[in-house]
Amino acid sequence: MARTTEQTRSAGDRLDRFFKISERGSTPGREVRGGLVTFVTMAYIVVLNPLILGSFSAEGPGAKTDVTGAILPVPQVAAVTALVAGVMTILMGLVANYPFALAAGLGINALVAVNIAPLMTWPAAMGLVLVNGLVVLLLVVTGVRTMVFNAVPQQLKAGIAVGIGLFISLIGLVDAGFVRRVPDAAGTTVPVELGIGGSIASWPTAVFVVGLIIMGILVAKNVKGAILIGVLAATVISIVVEAIVGVGPSGGTNPKGWNLGYPALPEDVFGVPDLSLLGEVSFGAWAQVPAITAALFVFTLVLTDFFDTIGTMTGLGREAGLVDRDGKLPNVGKTLFADSLGAVAGGAASASSNTVYIESASGIAEGARTGLANIVTGLLFIAAMFFTPLYEVVPIEAAAPALVVVGALMIRQITEIDFRDFGIALPAFLTIVVMPFTYSIANGIGVGFVSYVLIQAFTGRARRVHPLMWVVSAAFAVYFVIGPLQSLFT
Repeated sequence: MARTTEQTRSAGDRLDRFFKISERGSTPGREVRGGLVTFVTMAYIVVLNPLILGSFSAEGPGAKTDVTGAILPVPQVAAVTALVAGVMTILMGLVANYPFALAAGLGINALVAVNIAPLMTWPAAMGLVLVNGLVVLLLVVTGVRTMVFNAVPQQLKAGIAVGIGLFISLIGLVDAGFVRRVPDAAGTTVPVELGIGGSIASWPTAVFVVGLIIMGILVAKNVKGAILIGVLAATVISIVVEAIVGVGPSGGTNPKGWNLGYPALPEDVFGVPDLSLLGEVSFGAWAQVPAITAALFVFTLVLTDFFDTIGTMTGLGREAGLVDRDGKLPNVGKTLFADSLGAVAGGAASASSNTVYIESASGIAEGARTGLANIVTGLLFIAAMFFTPLYEVVPIEAAAPALVVVGALMIRQITEIDFRDFGIALPAFLTIVVMPFTYSIANGIGVGFVSYVLIQAFTGRARRVHPLMWVVSAAFAVYFVIGPLQSLFT
């Protein structure tokens, strides 16, 4: 018995040294809890990504067909989405030792489904995603991506973190139905409103509000596991509400229904995943569309992938207290390397580019500081391939409060921005507001970079600007006019 205890202690010590758990002020319990919370707030992607990329059939509205009329079946996309997210999240934890989970990037998947696939076959479209990953990987290996990461001014990095906080809060509010688009038929120029007609108006949104209040109280009282407890409590409330009221799923036709996930006990718990999409990729895009069109698609994918990750890692690193005195993330090269492999793997598996997820901030808020949390999250993603019906019981309305709470925690970094200096105040402000207003981290970073460089240049402070900031800002300028360029060349 004593020997068993000694072996257990020895194994725990090795685990602690490998992941530097004590060194970063954490505990194995916090890491496990943080990894679980991150999975809970990210699990929706296994449901959402198939809805964006895949279809149940080629008939009817909303079918995502390629140029030949082919579709990616939803169950297959769900399986590879969970698999790639799990493997790449574990790889990030082992290689970089950071609690930064990866999954199919929102925005990139929509770009592939809506803009790229209709012009070519699905394998060719995923081939462009793979090429994007290889280009980003080359930038990492050559050190360019790390140099760009370190060239960003400290106060702009703070602005990026704050912008991301607002962005994920908006995601939570929209996913929960608390903020909705005003119907075009309403005859108003106001783009969004509270709930439906200015009222919460639905039981799922009411559950979100209750969950947010519960979670907010728990966080304010510094309760351990506050976010996880809040999500679980909201899920239980959701199940009770659905059993009594019978709201039903949204399904695109019931605006008062549950958006993602359905709070009712599923008929089946276990299912064998279909991984037939693995390797279904080709480089035929260059023959199916004009070369300039394919090149512009890759350019757009690279910029979006590149700076979404930089912005996300900046916010996560600062929130976790992992950055050094200069605001730099130690061993950032390993982190960027693992992330770029996620883009390659996502393309090769037809899951779309995988990237670091801002929802990792929910696990960080629970105390996660090392790659051990990623191991937990990754294993849960892999398990999700087999237990999709079970985790779909958690509706997005129950998980969304975590995004709002984390956003509130991240916005604290706004105090690091000197708003008395308008030369930094305006770029930081634009970075902050453009992210949620355009629903894109990359857009916010681009606008912030370009405005910063121009203001510094025309106020006699051009020497303060790192040479790479000039290069990156020029690239973003091209990125913002990609539409007219495509029209010009095609």
